[in-house]
Amino acid sequence: AVRALESTGDIGLFKITSESGVAAGVRRIEAIAGEVALAFVAAQQALLMQSATLLKTTPTDVPARIAQLQDQLKSLDRELSRATSRLAASQGGDLASQAVTVADVQVLAARVDGLDAKSLRETLDKLRDRLRPAAIVLGTVAGDDKVMLVAGVTPELTERLKAGELVNAVAKQVGGKGGGRADMAQAGGTDPSRLDEALASVANWVAARLS
Repeated sequence: AVRALESTGDIGLFKITSESGVAAGVRRIEAIAGEVALAFVAAQQALLMQSATLLKTTPTDVPARIAQLQDQLKSLDRELSRATSRLAASQGGDLASQAVTVADVQVLAARVDGLDAKSLRETLDKLRDRLRPAAIVLGTVAGDDKVMLVAGVTPELTERLKAGELVNAVAKQVGGKGGGRADMAQAGGTDPSRLDEALASVANWVAARLS
């Protein structure tokens, strides 16, 4: 209900809760007052106290504590990235021995779980440096239902084999698609259960293209 006030002092506490633009030069302000505003402030204070307890600090130090935790998280992310890169490097060396020869080409198709997209590409680059001439496909599963694929072809083969066509042929078998350059391409898929079967088809695909 709306009632007239004898003075603005009757409003009591006045709290702006939001502000937004509704048109050029027009702002919309929403506010609460009186007992509703008091209840709102009390709830905000309780939330601040709860946050301080969870962060093991005082209410006034909550912003500084959050900033500290953000810095720690960034540091951990950097360390995780370095560790993943080291894992990619070590796996690259192990995977090279799994390559098979098709005609005059080293063909490697392997599943390397535990790597993110960046590390998958780094592993591919290391393998392309070690295997020549070569056609390589690496696949991994992220989460429960996401397949990530990368394919690489060494420069001397790009006239005969295209990485984009290769990765797309594999991706179609796992419910996805992809593409890229002649020497490097990537793709995604939605059916991890067919990843091993799809990777096993790479050697035959290369053989058919080279025949």
